Amino acid sequence: MSIVSIDRWLEGHPLVQELVALKETAWFNPAVQPAAVALADVGLTREDVADVSARLGRFAPYIARVFPQTEPVGGIIESPIQAVPRMQEAISTRYGLPLPGQLWLKLDSHLPISGSIKARGGIYEVLKHAEDLALAEGLLSTDDDYSKLDSDEVRAFFRQYRIAVGSTGNLGMSIGIMSATLGFDVTVHMSADARQWKKDKLRSHGVTVVEHASDYSVAVTEGRKQAEQDSACHFIDDENSTSLFLGYAVAAGRLKSQVADAGVVVDAEHPLFVYLPCGVGGGPGGVAFGLKLAFGDAVHCIFAEPTHSPCMLLGVYTGLHDEISVQDFGIDNITAADGLAVGRPSGFVGKAMQRLIDGYYTISDEEMYALLALLEQQEGIRLEPSALAGVPGIARILSADQEAYRQRLQLSAEALANATHLAWATGGSMVPDDEMAAYLAKGRAALGETAQ
Repeated sequence: MSIVSIDRWLEGHPLVQELVALKETAWFNPAVQPAAVALADVGLTREDVADVSARLGRFAPYIARVFPQTEPVGGIIESPIQAVPRMQEAISTRYGLPLPGQLWLKLDSHLPISGSIKARGGIYEVLKHAEDLALAEGLLSTDDDYSKLDSDEVRAFFRQYRIAVGSTGNLGMSIGIMSATLGFDVTVHMSADARQWKKDKLRSHGVTVVEHASDYSVAVTEGRKQAEQDSACHFIDDENSTSLFLGYAVAAGRLKSQVADAGVVVDAEHPLFVYLPCGVGGGPGGVAFGLKLAFGDAVHCIFAEPTHSPCMLLGVYTGLHDEISVQDFGIDNITAADGLAVGRPSGFVGKAMQRLIDGYYTISDEEMYALLALLEQQEGIRLEPSALAGVPGIARILSADQEAYRQRLQLSAEALANATHLAWATGGSMVPDDEMAAYLAKGRAALGETAQ
């Protein structure tokens, strides 16, 4: 972007000024449309999601065999939901705000295999690629028991092929572990903010990890470049992949069953608010797409980003999407929330979902750490910093600042009292103990500073 264009945005838009000043900010999009209208923007359908779900079902016997921790649930990679009333009360006290309704967590932090939301889309795209290759080679038919893929012959076949991806950490974990298990030669290009333990874990699985001194965008560019030079290399494009996007979308149908089993009603009088941590946008975008298919206008999806990496908010608010980066505005894209450390949003997700996402807010690193310690204290749940981004969402939409948003939704006091708020906890269960201890120490310090 030209300096003139940036100056114009800064001069005429107080919200952009707040983002550049690294203030915690919220924006609720007045252009949101009913799901029946806006779902057409995505270019994908309910049938596409059903196709993904069926493929995951075919792979379930294989997953159960090679990842024994999934055997009790038949090889289905899924996470529980959990009500967190003590945390809700603690947030109410922290922000001095009554919080009607009920707060839940979706514990993708505890997904098997790679311990984050990326175990959905990342693992799915690897499985789809493996199926395509095996079917073409005649090693597999869709009527087979896919556990037959756990053989030296099949692993030798997949070893002829390469997979590449650029990642801040968690996507690389899911793709690296799954690809290596199948037998692929896999390379993960890691950005500077990726945690060392994630690199170490990947290498322990035989994954090639290439470290870059720059941020996420450079890691993705290098992964793409590797694939362009090698016809046997499949590049998993976190910025634009519809396979990744659809892999995340499957979560929503399963969530619909989970909330029903928990006795939670979701309809116009019992709205569901879902708070999704957002990096480049593929994970939250795919989940939100599935949620809109599952619940229609009864669900309201809100993206949460670090104050240092508000790429999706900037992209959608300006309408410039992936044509701009946070660095264009002098924002450094340096955050403890490594999975969200993205400077340029997915143009595909931004454009496809801009009329379906109710709003966006930013959260400081210090607040993520404070909430991390608070959640552990109140509920005994340990998450990594980025996974806390969605937790204060309930307070953001119920604050006095968002009266106009609530009025636009025509939410009565009764509907707010009946509302369910679900924060998507995106990662944390695989964080090493010493790393988690350091997170908790920082969080407790942040809580102490606030209390003084």
